[in-house]
Amino acid sequence: MTYCVAMRLASGLVFVSDSRTNAGVDHISTFRKLHIFHQSAERMLVLQSAGNLATTQSIISLLTRRAQDPEQRNLMNVHSLYDAATLLGETVREVIARDSGANQGGTTDFSCSLLLGGQIHGEETRLFQIYAEGNFIEATHDTPYFQVGESKYGKPIIDRVLTYDTPLEQAMQCALISMDSTLRSNLSVGLPLDALIYPNESFSVAQQFRITEQHPYFAMIRKGWGEGLLNTFSQLPPLALAPEPNGGR
Repeated sequence: MTYCVAMRLASGLVFVSDSRTNAGVDHISTFRKLHIFHQSAERMLVLQSAGNLATTQSIISLLTRRAQDPEQRNLMNVHSLYDAATLLGETVREVIARDSGANQGGTTDFSCSLLLGGQIHGEETRLFQIYAEGNFIEATHDTPYFQVGESKYGKPIIDRVLTYDTPLEQAMQCALISMDSTLRSNLSVGLPLDALIYPNESFSVAQQFRITEQHPYFAMIRKGWGEGLLNTFSQLPPLALAPEPNGGR
């Protein structure tokens, strides 16, 4: 299982992905699910993946190989993030059609979900969610974030805290707490985490980092968040039950 979250905010973008894959209780591995296509001062594209690992690895491999060929349309020469999302959707359909066609009559699920965010010089930052069918939707001011994978445990904190105007550092805190909630509730999502903060117009990967169990900041906010919840819960007023009519008879 996987959990990835991406946020498109007034001042930039935030991305966090776990790195665990699970093919059964005795086959747990670590694979990177956050991938960067970067050209200094010109474009910064971040791709996050969830779903069938063979499918997503094929998609990343194709995109990476084709990005080295300037004669064909690829992520490094498309003119907009919309064009990049269209290209990604086409690649998703290509890989799934190829692999599912070779598995006719089988029960394997080849589907995947992808998040694509970033900036190409000349336009604003944008964020898209691409589905297994190759179609996609774009983040808006009213819906400034997307999740793929095991999203239900981490969604409530984001909905309570995040707005389009949330500062990037606070948004990263929110994303990490969202991830911690998921880690605690689903063993198939696991460390290490890959995280990136992208300020508008920076075209930089400088604020990219990996989080392990020993990461001091992540350990601090996990502890603080857990203790804060327990403290708030303990201060809630007790439930006052009204007496039942006729003594409950």
